[in-house]
Amino acid sequence: MQSYWMQMTDTDTVLDLRDVPVPQPEAGQLLVRMHAAALNRGEFVLGHGLHGKAGTWKAIGGEGAGEVVAVGEGVTAFKAGERVMGRCAGAFSQYALMEQAETIAVPSTLSWEQAASIPMTFLVSYDMLVLQGRLSAGEWLLINGVSSGVGVASLQLGKVLGAKVIGTSGSTDKLALLRHLGLDVGLCTRASDFAARVMKETDGHGADLIINTVGGSVFAEDVRALAFEGRLATVGYVDGVLHSDIDLGALHAKRLTLFGVSNKLRSKEQRSASVPRFVAEVMPHIAAGRIKPEIDRVVDFSQLKEAKARMEAGAHVGKIVLRIPVAS
Repeated sequence: MQSYWMQMTDTDTVLDLRDVPVPQPEAGQLLVRMHAAALNRGEFVLGHGLHGKAGTWKAIGGEGAGEVVAVGEGVTAFKAGERVMGRCAGAFSQYALMEQAETIAVPSTLSWEQAASIPMTFLVSYDMLVLQGRLSAGEWLLINGVSSGVGVASLQLGKVLGAKVIGTSGSTDKLALLRHLGLDVGLCTRASDFAARVMKETDGHGADLIINTVGGSVFAEDVRALAFEGRLATVGYVDGVLHSDIDLGALHAKRLTLFGVSNKLRSKEQRSASVPRFVAEVMPHIAAGRIKPEIDRVVDFSQLKEAKARMEAGAHVGKIVLRIPVAS
């Protein structure tokens, strides 16, 4: 089968399309013939440490959708022929292994490309908004970098939960494109200059929950924009800024909660623990079309390099999806 691998150095990433053996499912795993897989910017960001030591090669891709071909010992929830999606290692391949605990049935209303856009992005958003962020109807949600995959998913989930959503982006065109998803306020900026405008839009209340997909360059401004008992989620640092000052006075007086969102150090059990609740609480909205994955574009399997460049340039709105050819 064909499979994309990547080597990450201290300064660059190198892609390699290889012919490798089809993996075999072990206990608790499913072998899936992949039809589509979605790109996630964190996988390509230098310094994230998702690929181990610099200079090593690793099969890439973190989420996708396809058809079950075979199952390992102990798998009872899925069988051959079923349409599934999930987070999985090596998703940019014609076949990949999914853990039963991470696998989700694909609703009949979704295409392969839509299904591939859901598992990682929406599970991360669910973690931030619901499990840790405790977002309630009527609260204000601020999303830095709202046009990113996680940003758009958080916007959609936030609206379903009844929140009022403010988004920042350096592009007025991108903000305009997100109006149809319910974006209440769009702030066109890439700088740390938005706190005063957030306060104005919320009548001095501030943001109850902030999703920081950008990094340290906006962290201090996020703290200034938070409401009393506000929560700040840090999910990425595409700006490469890993350090920022913390206003301890604001942290103390406003009783703030700061938390990170990452699966890097979690066990398999920890990663999959929220999946049943996600399936029960979010998948009905997706199946009914109340949440519809926003796809920037679908590209052919041979165009991963170009798709990666588009993502790294920040030209996309929503998800970039790789269409995977059926193995002969």
